Amino acid sequence: MATLSKASPRVRQPSAIGPVLAAWASDPRDSRGRRHPEPPAPTRNAFQRDRDRIVHSTAFRRLVYKTQVFLNHEGDLFRTRLTHTLEVAQLGRSIARSLGLHEDLVEAVALAHDLGHTPFGHAGQDVLQECMKAHGGFEHNLQSLRVVDVLEQRYPDFDGLNLSFETREGILKHCSRRVARWMETVEPGGIGARFLTGAQPSLEAQLANLADEIAYNAHDVDDGVRSGLITLEQLGELPLIARFRDAALAEHPALARGPQRRLLFETLRRMLSAQVYDVIDATQAALQQHQPATAEDVRASPALVQFSPEMRRQSSQLKRFLFQRLYRHPEVMHTTERAKQLLRELFALYVERPQEMPADFAGSPLRERAVADYVSGMTDRFAIREHARLTGTRVFEAM
Repeated sequence: MATLSKASPRVRQPSAIGPVLAAWASDPRDSRGRRHPEPPAPTRNAFQRDRDRIVHSTAFRRLVYKTQVFLNHEGDLFRTRLTHTLEVAQLGRSIARSLGLHEDLVEAVALAHDLGHTPFGHAGQDVLQECMKAHGGFEHNLQSLRVVDVLEQRYPDFDGLNLSFETREGILKHCSRRVARWMETVEPGGIGARFLTGAQPSLEAQLANLADEIAYNAHDVDDGVRSGLITLEQLGELPLIARFRDAALAEHPALARGPQRRLLFETLRRMLSAQVYDVIDATQAALQQHQPATAEDVRASPALVQFSPEMRRQSSQLKRFLFQRLYRHPEVMHTTERAKQLLRELFALYVERPQEMPADFAGSPLRERAVADYVSGMTDRFAIREHARLTGTRVFEAM
């Protein structure tokens, strides 16, 4: 297993409310601050405060009824955006601890990364991209930032959650140059600047991004097998799965005779552990090679949180398998097309009849943007109910 000392012995002493950090970690005492200045909290660092604001937000609660792959009403044991988010946070914190990174920042980014995701998973994003093409576009990653910067309304002095720069930077994983240039006019030198200069985000942001990939690959395999749309035998075509399935069977031969789910769980457990250790080792090797002395040095380096080349190849192979065999499975696609039609109709109805939305959205002069904000914030079941109310037809069974 990897150890921190292999990469660097340099650490910074903790504050009264913070951990021991490696030299390259983000330190809340060095934070670039919030858009609206606030006095510090007496018992929490800035990143802990961000995490707490995210957990108490309305958008976070809605994640429990938003689709990951399978609609919420299709089964109680399938992942939702909320359970996915919690798995990302757990993986991120575990890896951060081994690398001497700031766990609270990793957790805050992980908990917020899907706040802007639409109902019905990527089907919802595709529809809103289509509907908003002539009105500035739509991208769920940018929408997550919009949620924490604008749409959450919990405080008397500002819109949004007023999160720290470092958390907001981690939330914005992707950004076009067009949008980045616009962001620079609104917030010069802000979180959009790195997409114009080619700089990297913090290691904590890089880690949250990779933990997202690790989590959804593993749990989509689990949910795919649970649904019956893919099988463990099919997955055995992949070296990444076959290696850990065979190791599990060699150590526990009885797994071949018992329920297949027990073998699947053990296979995925071993795969997740191997990927975590691989990220730790590969990242430590990259840190050793580039020797960042500070968190700012990280920004001028290449991306440092990474898989080894072989694990990256095998992980990409698994992603392609899931795309072809699960996400594009005829049953999933049938549900996806119905969800897309529902959201297209819902979007058009709200544009035509904005009074059907709450007053905060109905009164916006940017009608299409307000509709996109309202629709993207919906849970699956609320979107279904609203569509039934406005059209008199029910696309899905009651939820």
